[in-house]
Amino acid sequence: MTIARPPSISLDERRQRLGALRIRMDKAGVGAVLLGSTTSLRYFTGVSWRASERFLGALILPDRIDYIGPGFERTKVESLIGVPGELLTWEEEENPYRLIADRAAGATIALDGDLPLFMYRALRREIADADLADAIPLIAPLRARKSPAEIALLQHAKAITLETQRRARDRLREGVMASEIARYIDETHRTLGGGASTFCIVAFGSDTSLPHGPEADRALKGGDAVLIDTGCEFEGYNSDITRSYVFGEATLKYRAAWDAEKEAQAAAFDAARRGALCESVDAAARRSLERRGFGPGYALPGLPHRTGHGIGLDIHEAPNLVKGDRTPLDIGMCFSNEPMIVVPGEFGVRHEDHFHIAGDGPRWFTRPAASLDDPFADAPAFA
Repeated sequence: MTIARPPSISLDERRQRLGALRIRMDKAGVGAVLLGSTTSLRYFTGVSWRASERFLGALILPDRIDYIGPGFERTKVESLIGVPGELLTWEEEENPYRLIADRAAGATIALDGDLPLFMYRALRREIADADLADAIPLIAPLRARKSPAEIALLQHAKAITLETQRRARDRLREGVMASEIARYIDETHRTLGGGASTFCIVAFGSDTSLPHGPEADRALKGGDAVLIDTGCEFEGYNSDITRSYVFGEATLKYRAAWDAEKEAQAAAFDAARRGALCESVDAAARRSLERRGFGPGYALPGLPHRTGHGIGLDIHEAPNLVKGDRTPLDIGMCFSNEPMIVVPGEFGVRHEDHFHIAGDGPRWFTRPAASLDDPFADAPAFA
């Protein structure tokens, strides 16, 4: 099966995003939104820039966009701008925060929630606290609801990683080091068009009981539990998929946990209906695990973390599937589903797939693992 490359985010879609942001700005009495070198800058303008000590970003105003960046980067920045706007530059001895203050004079400025603290402090030296606000309430609800174009890009990224996971399992052999498999996963992500791995956890044996993996390397032995959690980006949109299985023959205890994990993942998926609260999905997974003797709550053996997180241009985005998050699920929201079981000192089992909310309920991006003995039986081939 050949998986077609989806189209990029269009200029029209970025303009629609800006229009929606400006409506929210007007309702909130905000005259400008300042974006730094963050994924929100890419979301609204198409400019992707690695954050550094030098300010580069955009000032979103009711009638225009001002791009602001270092003078020596002008040519590169001009080549990246997606939504037209004026590019204002500052030289090395100049103060970019004074430039921002001048361009937004008299307006309340809402700040990108991912601006680093040192930039916030520099802005406060130029702009009164009363004129600074938080842009998270303006931006987060827009980014949480993905468009069909975004969902297609997420789907492609996840298809790349699922195929990478399948190939990685075929690469396992007695004595192979976890680091060798991680390198192979990175190479495969690149080969399939997802770029380098954005992260990669490869754990064998008791190391699988560590939710974010071990620090030390380990060789694979017969009968070891295997947990691989990895992802890539496709045009900025992220994948994040985990598969758990055994190299050789699984114990009865591991099989029981694997099945319990699959049931909990299915329970979370079934609970993820439009209008349901995010925390109710987490509660459904925990009830399923408790029926199998795990927990309760965060107690181990059991589920030590949230059931899932939002995903998009960031691997972890709001809202989250966790107790206390009372955000209602809505069309276009995208989440991981990963109610991990940890048996301390022995093993961990995490099935992680992602879904999005459609009008008729949740839809998987990737099919969950088919079975312990053949987890990729239902996975479509990627070519």
